[in-house]
Amino acid sequence: MSFIMNKILKEQFFVDNLSAEQEAVISNMNAYIGDGLKQNDHRVAIIQGAAGTGKSVVLMNLVTQYMTDKRYKTALVVNHPELFKAYKDLAVDIPGMRDKDITRPTPLINNAQKRNWQYDVIFVDEAHLLLSKPEPYMHYNGENQLADLMSLAKVVVVVYDFAQVFQSKMYWDKDLLFKTIGNNPYHQFDMDFQYRMVASQEQVDWLDDLTAEKPLKPFPYNSEFEFKVFDKAGDLYEAIKEKNKEFGQSRVVATSGFPRIDGRHNVEMDTFNLPWDEWDPQRTHWAKREGSITQVGTIYTLQGFDLNYVGMIIGPSFGYDPKTDSVTIIPEKYSHKEIFKKRQDRKFTEDEFRAFIANVLNVLIKRGKYGLYLTAYDDALRARLLELQK
Repeated sequence: MSFIMNKILKEQFFVDNLSAEQEAVISNMNAYIGDGLKQNDHRVAIIQGAAGTGKSVVLMNLVTQYMTDKRYKTALVVNHPELFKAYKDLAVDIPGMRDKDITRPTPLINNAQKRNWQYDVIFVDEAHLLLSKPEPYMHYNGENQLADLMSLAKVVVVVYDFAQVFQSKMYWDKDLLFKTIGNNPYHQFDMDFQYRMVASQEQVDWLDDLTAEKPLKPFPYNSEFEFKVFDKAGDLYEAIKEKNKEFGQSRVVATSGFPRIDGRHNVEMDTFNLPWDEWDPQRTHWAKREGSITQVGTIYTLQGFDLNYVGMIIGPSFGYDPKTDSVTIIPEKYSHKEIFKKRQDRKFTEDEFRAFIANVLNVLIKRGKYGLYLTAYDDALRARLLELQK
């Protein structure tokens, strides 16, 4: 099984071996899950950490261990269509893992409640994408998917990153998480070391400060991570195509807000003009499809995935404020209105909607392991980033 696990780590997560920190988390989680399997108290194990900290690597090790053990009734749940495809692919390479045990949360909940199924362990990747309100359009009539999953299993293992919340219908914060857990036993396993990117901590901090609307400063060139600001999106695309030829899995991504031109809703800027990513029923997920080099990726195709190089076009909903020397978020220019949907049980503030938009940029900007090429639609923001590069 270790050979298969190493293959998965290399192909899916771009890593050669587990770190000492990851092995320690897995060991501690095994002890907690093992104890939970002897009880019947519906406990929760929380893997919590920022983008790129190796949460899915830890989860996949646990999934491989428990979901191939016939003593346990288990399931892997993911509410992200592209990540769902990726896990289905991984299951093919793992002896003893059943394809049908990898599912989306709504069908699992609906089927289990209808048939009175009970599980030993349910694993949930990207749990911040679980619905926290009824969504009849998605055939979910419950109130909270985590609460429903907890009622169905002895142990629920969830991966959370609260900085990856960007839609009202999937809203989570720590208060809601712990309110949902209630009096049930839980343990939080924190992961805080950056594994995806070869970037230094100072470089990761720079990316976080950019999206948090903090004062801009020159990018610290103190690691092998490649960073470059481009004046033209067309030039950025040519550079990404070269990286894709050399290393593979290098893509252009963008945030929402690009205007329609002559009826087209493409990403258009200077000499650059490509369509957004498209949903495709084929099994291969967007990040690995060869044809996706001619499309622009979004949060919906890239959340949870690793790339080698990212070409990031910061969309029109991000501007520049010379008074604060910082990025400024302009919600009215964010054209993907799904994030602004109202809820009956909760009213969102303007700052919370701005945080959703900032989270989208922060997730996308950290997809690349070896490098980030950056440009911005807003002339003032682009000029300032170029000035800092000089």
